[in-house]
Amino acid sequence: MKLSTKGRYAVMAMVDLATNSHGHPVALADIAERQEISLSYLEQLFAKLRRGGLVRSVRGPGGGYRPAHPVTEIRVSDIILAVDEPIRATRCAPGSPSGCRQNKSRCLTHDLWEELGNQIHLYLSSVTIADVIDRRILGTSQLIAHTPAEPHAPASVASAAS
Repeated sequence: MKLSTKGRYAVMAMVDLATNSHGHPVALADIAERQEISLSYLEQLFAKLRRGGLVRSVRGPGGGYRPAHPVTEIRVSDIILAVDEPIRATRCAPGSPSGCRQNKSRCLTHDLWEELGNQIHLYLSSVTIADVIDRRILGTSQLIAHTPAEPHAPASVASAAS
């Protein structure tokens, strides 16, 4: 499963906003520059985030956006859902009794992919913007990321050799 650019950019922008707001509005142009995201694309995303109740806009000189809630209350899943990014791994429509095959039946692995989508949603629902900012999400990936690997050796082999 791959999360689209829309969802990834929305999360990146919200983390940037939370990191740089310090109680003041942040201009989208500043976020666009720091995160290397098109300003027009950010404007579209922030319109959806505002409608989703995750950000508040401030008009006028010095205006911009600020988080609508404390960062400890904004979950990554809320951001992704606000920009209309589905969190699922099946080709079928969520909750649909019919499957994605031509005869409307479900494939043999449907339940596997549906449960994967559920687990992804549960995980993203457990992570807040504050967790991302404070780097409290590294679990076991931190061990792999910080273990020097031999050239062309899989990370698990390099970890076992250490």
